[in-house]
Amino acid sequence: MPELLASGAARAARSAAPQALAAPAHMSYREAAREGLRAALQADARVFLMGEDVGRYGGCYAVTKGLLQEFGPERIRDTPLSESAFVGAGIGAAVAGLRPIVEIMTVNFSLLALDQILNNAATLCHMSGGQVNVPVVIRMATGAGRQLAAQHSHSLEGWYAHIPGLRVVTPATIDDARFMLAAALACPDPVLLFEHIFLYNMEGELSPSLAAVDIDHAAVRRSGRDLVLITYGGSLHKCLAAAEQLAAQGIEAEVLDLRTLRPLDDAAIMAAVRRTHRAVIVDEGWRSGSIAAEVSTRIMEQAFYDLDAPVARVCTVEVPVPYPKHLEDAALPSPERIVQAAQQLMSSGGPP
Repeated sequence: MPELLASGAARAARSAAPQALAAPAHMSYREAAREGLRAALQADARVFLMGEDVGRYGGCYAVTKGLLQEFGPERIRDTPLSESAFVGAGIGAAVAGLRPIVEIMTVNFSLLALDQILNNAATLCHMSGGQVNVPVVIRMATGAGRQLAAQHSHSLEGWYAHIPGLRVVTPATIDDARFMLAAALACPDPVLLFEHIFLYNMEGELSPSLAAVDIDHAAVRRSGRDLVLITYGGSLHKCLAAAEQLAAQGIEAEVLDLRTLRPLDDAAIMAAVRRTHRAVIVDEGWRSGSIAAEVSTRIMEQAFYDLDAPVARVCTVEVPVPYPKHLEDAALPSPERIVQAAQQLMSSGGPP
């Protein structure tokens, strides 16, 4: 470990040299995530990245491309194909004082490390009476839409949001992809960071004056008066597209990006409901036992008398995500399904 800290400090100093170019204002989500990783590695010699194919291959989704050449094998560590082993190693490194970023190739594979995440990362602080923190960040790709079939396409972040002791964050914008990692690394608790695979190619402008984001609050991405679309991750942009279609019909929809699934920002959710009096929750997870179900229940508990209609939900059809493109599209939430749910809520007063 001293060798890692020493060599990491030297490489961080070289990486932070004045000749390094600033990140461009216009970038892809993939590039924003890479810039977040680079900044974290430059800022703190305790930070290192480990996971399958993160080094020589540059990452399964090319997020870590070039980082091995920049920071070296001590800080960009390719691991064996054993999620339980390398997630466990990351937890141990965090307990020992380092700041590991552990990459799991896809959320489906994280189930092979569920024992480490649930029984170790999430519980050690509680079971030690607050004496042992586990400041590990576990990144993973989630979601569907790329025809990767059922074993690479599910949205299981709602499962992890069920577990006390974890923080679960879902960056959906260029800004959040760039800056959420720093906030996660500053957290003393284990943070699971879910990057939707459909967002990696998305391009946009990085806010020039932004230097940090928090992982405590939801964000209103579009204002509206008639109903609120509550969502997160890859579904955010489907909701924004649906809101544009609804606006053409005279229905002004607010769009609330949850950003953090554990803990949920109840105050922001209830404020949006009280402004609009109708809510549609869009969640790429399955309907049963979903984040959508949890948010819906909290609205009923805390803002029931502010509702003018029952809460509606748009979720993935309850089947393993299909491989054929037309079936995958039919199974997932879409702008068209969101628009239909909003229209029915406005016209009939009830969910579809």
